[in-house]
Order: sequence, then C-alpha cells, then structure tokens
Amino acid sequence: MQNGKRVIFWIKDQKNLEKTDMRPFKILGIQQVAVGGEDKKKLETFWVDILGLEKTGTFRSEKENVDEDILRMGKGAYAVEVDIMQPIDVNKSPKVHEPKLNHIGLWVDDIHKAVEWLTVKGVRFTPGGIRKGAAGYDVCFIHPKGNEEFPYSSEGVLVELVQAPADVIKALS
Repeated sequence: MQNGKRVIFWIKDQKNLEKTDMRPFKILGIQQVAVGGEDKKKLETFWVDILGLEKTGTFRSEKENVDEDILRMGKGAYAVEVDIMQPIDVNKSPKVHEPKLNHIGLWVDDIHKAVEWLTVKGVRFTPGGIRKGAAGYDVCFIHPKGNEEFPYSSEGVLVELVQAPADVIKALS
C-alpha cells in the first residue's frame, strides 16, 4: 500500500518475475514522436506545409549525428512534439533516419526514480544516462533491444523518457 492505494509492479528475481507493491513513478502520456529521413526538407513539406504543424525550434548535434526541426501539435500540457530529423552524415551512427519512426517520447513524473527502478528491474538503457534533450527537458532512452545483463526492452522501438514539467504533471496526473 502506498498513500492508501495498492500499486503493483514486477521485480526481477533471477529469470523469473515476481509481483510486489510499488512503482515510484508514473508514465503520464506521449511527449513526442520522432521521424527520420535522409532529406529533412521532404519531411518539413509533409508535416509543416501539408499537415500544418508549427515549427517551434531546431536542434543540431554532431555527437548524436542529428539535424532536427522541432514541431508541435496541440496546446499547453496536451501538446505533442513531432521531431523531424535527418542525419548530419548518413554513413555515421546513430542513424536517425533508420528506422523512419525513430522513437517515441513518454512524459514521466520523476525520471530519476523511473530510471533507478527500471534499471533494477532489468530494463536496458542506451549510453549517456539522463541528460538535457533537444527541447530542454531531462531525458534518457530505453534501448530497443535487451541483452544478457538487462534483458528487458521495448522489443525494437527506441523509447525516450522525458521529465514532465510541473504544469504537465498537474494536467495529466
């Protein structure tokens, strides 16, 4: 029991999972969808010119091999970010254009507790830990594939955990 509510989660015990009570964080909703391609201009034509999404920023990182535009649909706490990305160098990694649906971002109410808890449970994260993302929020990524040490993943989809700001936590809790 936690604050009078029963909470269920799974805990790793060797190769078996056991039920226990308590998850110290909450996934609040979709924060972003990231789409990659070799030519960002084509993505912009579709997402901005045709669908009418608003461009709110840009982000470029040699280290992450990404040149992206940050778009938005919706308003306030209910807005969803759409990142359209192209690689700076198509021959280098990470290859932000493969797969085309690069990753989804999930709002989380406490990213530090989430990462700690998920790591203990055997979820694999990408290198880099918690860091500032393109939109300025603290982020980290769940690896799309598990391994022997951390066998749990999202089975092929890169998932970004994004620390929700107070207004989003209030609106979506």
